[in-house]
Amino acid sequence: MSTPGTGPLLLACALPAERWALSRGLPRTPSAGGGAEARVLCTGMGPERSGRSVSRAWAQGACAPGALLFTGFGAAAGPGISPGDVVVATEVRDAEGEPTALPPGGALIDALVRLGLTVHTGPLHTSERVVTGAQRAALHRDGVLCVDMETASALRSLPPGTPAAAVRVVVDTPERELLRPSTLVHGLRAWRVLRAAAPVLAAWKPQ
Repeated sequence: MSTPGTGPLLLACALPAERWALSRGLPRTPSAGGGAEARVLCTGMGPERSGRSVSRAWAQGACAPGALLFTGFGAAAGPGISPGDVVVATEVRDAEGEPTALPPGGALIDALVRLGLTVHTGPLHTSERVVTGAQRAALHRDGVLCVDMETASALRSLPPGTPAAAVRVVVDTPERELLRPSTLVHGLRAWRVLRAAAPVLAAWKPQ
């Protein structure tokens, strides 16, 4: 395994559509600022696949990444967040509610805001399945801002001390849950936001 922080950033997501947005948004040539170019990894959907993929990425010896930023689409747990809004996680809770704290994301947040994006910060919850209705409301009462199905497992698979961040673009909300006619419109909006945010995400450096 590489020493945490010395390899390139691994920009991970779960779905091919998310990987497409990131790849379309990334610069075609490496930046002139030096340092390693971010790598994009599509882990597959769900906690088992994300954990397994991240473990494999860090089993590459000297070629292993040095930091992880897990991104992609997510679901807002409560009102006040709209499709296309961005959530920068302050901590990630697993299915049992056990939290993993993340470092302050001030520079990352500022850069996303400068793009004209609406950014929220707070806890991200990783569920083993799609969360709707009463379960989503219960998570909101516990302070959760956004829900996904991968990040907690990915974080648990990292070597100790590896810098990490989590950023989600909201597709569905309690008022506009998945599997409704509006999902396609909101999904396209979130895809465009993720594409626009890709250069900022790829440039993230732990503070």
